[in-house]
Amino acid sequence: MSLFLQTIPVSEAQQIASGLSGPMPEELVPLGESYTRVLARDIHADVDIPGFDRSVMDGYAVRSSDTTGAGEAIPAMLRLVGRVVMGGGTDLSVHRGECVYVPTGAPLPEGADAVAMVEYCDLLGDQVLVKKPMANGENMVRRGEDFASGELVLTEGRRLSIQDTGALAAVGKKDVPVRKKPLVGVISTGSELVPVDAVPTGGQVRDVNSYMCRSFLDSVGCESRLYGIVRDDRESLGNALRTAMTECDGVLISGGSSKDDRDMCADLIRENGEVLVHGIALAPGKPTIIGRLGRVPVLGLPGHPASALVVMTVIGRPLFRGLTGERESERLVERAILARNVPSMKGREDYIRVFVKDGCAHPLFGKSGLLNTLVRSNALIRVPAGSEGFEQGDEVEVFRW
Repeated sequence: MSLFLQTIPVSEAQQIASGLSGPMPEELVPLGESYTRVLARDIHADVDIPGFDRSVMDGYAVRSSDTTGAGEAIPAMLRLVGRVVMGGGTDLSVHRGECVYVPTGAPLPEGADAVAMVEYCDLLGDQVLVKKPMANGENMVRRGEDFASGELVLTEGRRLSIQDTGALAAVGKKDVPVRKKPLVGVISTGSELVPVDAVPTGGQVRDVNSYMCRSFLDSVGCESRLYGIVRDDRESLGNALRTAMTECDGVLISGGSSKDDRDMCADLIRENGEVLVHGIALAPGKPTIIGRLGRVPVLGLPGHPASALVVMTVIGRPLFRGLTGERESERLVERAILARNVPSMKGREDYIRVFVKDGCAHPLFGKSGLLNTLVRSNALIRVPAGSEGFEQGDEVEVFRW
């Protein structure tokens, strides 16, 4: 049995967490249900996009060489030989000294290599006066300029954004290959906990972490299953763990990770699998547990809400990315000026809740059991393990929640 709280650096814990499991199997979902899902395969264009030279403005398709030197005083005079209809092809062509009217999005006739905007043209009968020189390719998109047939459009492991679903539609992906959503069991431990609809008495508190865990899991692309409140006795917690490990792809345990005689969480994980980490040089969140129940990854969180959320953010994200198959993406990082001194203890990585406004980061100091600093904060700052803190006026990186 390994000793309790032999702490390891945050970076090492993140590496262990990210390597705990492989991605879920692939499944096909309708395009309309693919938003926020993680791609299981690379997506390539099946055709040239666009499939024709296309106007991006209402105007006149021209040969750019016909407009050389054109201006307000001496415009280029071109003969209008036709109009292009939206949604159809065109059998029109533009020869020297000619032009064709094209609406936005319409195909360009053969021979044209630019579009003169209507704002710079005057129509006089069947003559068009172009009052500005056009460059080759101006106001048009060439065939395949967006994506050429066979070109890589989206990569495996990408979580699909709104714009990604548009790209999938453009390449004809009616059904999208994505990773199945992992199901993660949430176990909240503590004899002091009561349901959220109960009125606490004596030393009781409402179960906060079950719902924070559920919201976090939703944010990282997982499904969740709540196993309710589990009392602090070995049999109850053991039964809950064994049930969750057979029904779920991952397990989150809230509470039961502290150094206490009644704590049996690490022992039970060890009995049913293995404990890989029990203690991280992280504040808040030092007593975090990382382990496996058979092949199912498990993350043991501190019971205090602020600690639990920091651990989920710092350690849970890389762990559950391993299950969802999402490749690491850049988090929203800003730079801000620190409004107050932030002390820190060397040897541990501190995460401080802050409220960022107008480029200034205001630290919100408070004990890890308090919810008010979570509610009032909108970001975190990280104090590296080798630092003794930051001073007022320092420029710091802020990570949005």
